[in-house]
Amino acid sequence: MGQALASSATLPTGETVRISLFVRPEVSMSRAKLQPEGTFPRAGLIRRFAAMFYDFMLCMALIMVVTWIYQQGVLRLIYGAEQLRSMAEAGAMDHDPILSSLVVLSLFAFFAKFWTHNGQTLGMQAWNLRIQNADGSRISLSQALLRFVISILSWLALGLGFWWMLFSKNKDTWHDTYSESQVIQLPKGAHKK
Repeated sequence: MGQALASSATLPTGETVRISLFVRPEVSMSRAKLQPEGTFPRAGLIRRFAAMFYDFMLCMALIMVVTWIYQQGVLRLIYGAEQLRSMAEAGAMDHDPILSSLVVLSLFAFFAKFWTHNGQTLGMQAWNLRIQNADGSRISLSQALLRFVISILSWLALGLGFWWMLFSKNKDTWHDTYSESQVIQLPKGAHKK
């Protein structure tokens, strides 16, 4: 796993000092191979949509928790219960840019953690899908950010970025292509090993 390096030096006082280091080779998280390794087929559109539905439900729960913590925790401390209630009744909290930013950041953190750690969100685990680089390694944080942004644009274009995979020879969506990653279908039960 690592390599021991040793060296000795003579100090001006004439004493000899021996220095030993144990060096572990650095493995970039984005280059670590995902398990199981192998050649797997690209994921189809139906499985992707099924996994997206599962992740959508988790994202809705995450949005509710973030909103509750921000509005009932942070804003209540700042404004107090009565002023917060009057702000809500007046519609002053309907378009809060700070809350919107927190929601987008928390959603990105959710996807980035799963994508860069083991290549699978919880929905993807249920449907045996995995995001990886062409060599089977983990995607990097910058690839995750690119996937996240391009997939939002894909949805804003009425899903065209997803439907694109039906015409792509490699079954790639826009965010697969631009992030230089791929979504593969693992054998049944592979994520449990």
